[in-house]
Amino acid sequence: MDIYEDIRRNLLAGHAKEVKSLVEKALALKYPPESILQDGLILGVEMLSHKFKTCAVSVPEALTSTRALNMGLKAVTPFLKVSQRPKACRAVIGTVEGDLHDIGKNLVKTYVSTLGIEVIDLGVDVSKEDFAQAVRKWKPQLVMISALLLTTVDRIQEVIQELKRQNLRKDVVVFVGGLPVTPELAKEAGADYYSQDALELRNFLGQNLNKLLKVKKSNK
Repeated sequence: MDIYEDIRRNLLAGHAKEVKSLVEKALALKYPPESILQDGLILGVEMLSHKFKTCAVSVPEALTSTRALNMGLKAVTPFLKVSQRPKACRAVIGTVEGDLHDIGKNLVKTYVSTLGIEVIDLGVDVSKEDFAQAVRKWKPQLVMISALLLTTVDRIQEVIQELKRQNLRKDVVVFVGGLPVTPELAKEAGADYYSQDALELRNFLGQNLNKLLKVKKSNK
């Protein structure tokens, strides 16, 4: 059994201290931080997501695994390669009101941060008013909205509509994602982009961020 498998197994079991210890052990043994993140933590999350979709894991069990993931992320994040690009870009990120899940949000935050983007994390259960207030306060170029439950996915559209109501929508590029989110739903909600997962989003931003910012600036 390799160390990545150990990380995944303990993440799924919700053993936070063990996950943190295994990540630290892998780092000490000179395993690449990106591989620890991708092959250990993220693959573990993908396994968890599959179990969640098939009802093979309960919400309390998923939350326990989330805590284990967060411990692992805290251990590996300082060792990830960070872009030397000046932090000329800022993103606000949060999970919609009524949704307490932060697995996807935290992975997105970790990956996006490696691009040199300053990330303002609003946490979970974030109301549409709080999203708008954060946009007004922090003046980000990007807004990233997450929802993991079918019962909360409609809140994505409510957030975007609130940004429009407060005349803030034109100032930001909106990304949405989460287990029940589809490209069709994202388009209907009024988002600019849909991302299937954190790695896809990072790769897209890594290739297109400057172009996105120029287009948004020219449209103001």
